[in-house]
Amino acid sequence: MTTQNKTAVVTGASAGLGAAYAQRLADRGYDLILVARNAARLETLASDIRSRTGRAVDVVTADLTDAAQISVVEERLRTDESIEMLVNNAGGGLFTPLATSDAAASEALISLNVTSLTRLTTAVLPGLTARGHGTVVNISSALALNFLPVSAVYSGTKSYVLTFTQALQQELAESPVVVQAVLPGAVRTEFWDGSGADLGAFPDEWIMSADDAVDAALAGLDAGEPVTIPSLPQISDWESFEKARQTLVPNLSQRAPADRYRG
Repeated sequence: MTTQNKTAVVTGASAGLGAAYAQRLADRGYDLILVARNAARLETLASDIRSRTGRAVDVVTADLTDAAQISVVEERLRTDESIEMLVNNAGGGLFTPLATSDAAASEALISLNVTSLTRLTTAVLPGLTARGHGTVVNISSALALNFLPVSAVYSGTKSYVLTFTQALQQELAESPVVVQAVLPGAVRTEFWDGSGADLGAFPDEWIMSADDAVDAALAGLDAGEPVTIPSLPQISDWESFEKARQTLVPNLSQRAPADRYRG
């Protein structure tokens, strides 16, 4: 999966999973476009990667919930023919009962986790398909499957990322462009700061390092997994889950209601 003069775009790249992806993809020979709000951190990371690997690293400071700022990133994704990979990692968390939550905070979370990911994928895809190669990695969450009383909005956004990715995989079934969903569990990053959840309340055995999570995600990508859950011991468990979902499909839309609904 080593490339020559190919570029990977990583959003939310200033810390956590995004920074780990940036390091690993540089190691794999990608030049980088790093996107995040924190310019100082991006520059520090970029300088480190340039000096360590010799790869070219561009920094784009952008708040992906701001229409004018995301449009700059979209334009780069549409026009830069060197782009081979997009890692949609930027995202936030919010853990609170909906009845006591702030609607504006929920809207901002949906904008970041759902709208920006959709817009950036829409921007990059025509170029990847025209060039006949490329990869999109969408970071979902284990809470797309394990929703909690305090995670209605967050789990909803991450369920969107999962189903969006799975539908896109069907759309691109005959294309060489690869789309992967990654569903990490708890990862030791700054994601939790201000989220309403205390990482320190979790048992240590639940918490993965960002480097381990990204290494697992990339191993899953290399293995051709459409969905990678870094801590899941057996991929057959995910396949069984998907098979169970597929058994519903033939009966999801029928002319007549099921017998049990008819008196």
